[in-house]
Amino acid sequence: MQALFENYLAVLLAAGTGCILVITAIIGAKLLAPYSPNREKATPYECGMLPIGRVRTQIHVRYYVYAILFLIFDVEAVFLFPWAVSLVQAGEVALYSMIVFILILGFGLGYAWKKGALEWK
Repeated sequence: MQALFENYLAVLLAAGTGCILVITAIIGAKLLAPYSPNREKATPYECGMLPIGRVRTQIHVRYYVYAILFLIFDVEAVFLFPWAVSLVQAGEVALYSMIVFILILGFGLGYAWKKGALEWK
């Protein structure tokens, strides 16, 4: 059990150091950065011209659907490559579980395709 904790000591030290550096940077920026709010600084900058229309626009939900579908299939690739490299050592159980995983993702892709989520309008 002692050897297990020794292996994670470097990871914990790196994570702690990273957290301390981030917190220090945030506090330092808050304390040292000049801050003088006014109305002109709050307006968006459009190449020297006055902004036209509203600053905040609504984004259609289909862009979020594309992003979610991309993440789903990107995560699939993350799981698929290491599995393919170690397929011989993993055995039949790993093969069948990956077939089930790919079938579930295939059904999800078919459902998204049937609903028209993949068509650009």
